[in-house]
Amino acid sequence: MSRYKTLRTWSMFLIVLGVVSIISATVGVISLAIAVDGFWDTTGVLLLGGPIAVLLAAWPVALGQALRALADIGDEVSHGSHTSTSPAAF
Repeated sequence: MSRYKTLRTWSMFLIVLGVVSIISATVGVISLAIAVDGFWDTTGVLLLGGPIAVLLAAWPVALGQALRALADIGDEVSHGSHTSTSPAAF
C-alpha cells in the first residue's frame, strides 16, 4: 500500500494541467501568427514567441514528474527494498 497517494494525485493533476496549458499555448500562438500582418511578424511569432510560450506552459508537466519521482523514491525507501544496482563502495 502506497503512503504517497497525495503526491501521485497532485502529480496527475499537474500533468493534465500541463497538457491543457501546452495545447492552449499552441492554439494561442497559431491564432496570433494568423492575426499579425506581414511575413516577418508572423515569423517572429512562430520562431520566437512559440517556443517560449510552449516552454512556459510545460512547467506543470515537469513539476508533476518530479512529484511522481518523489513518491516512487518514498515508496521504495519505505518498503525496505535496499537492493541497489550501484557498485559497492570501496
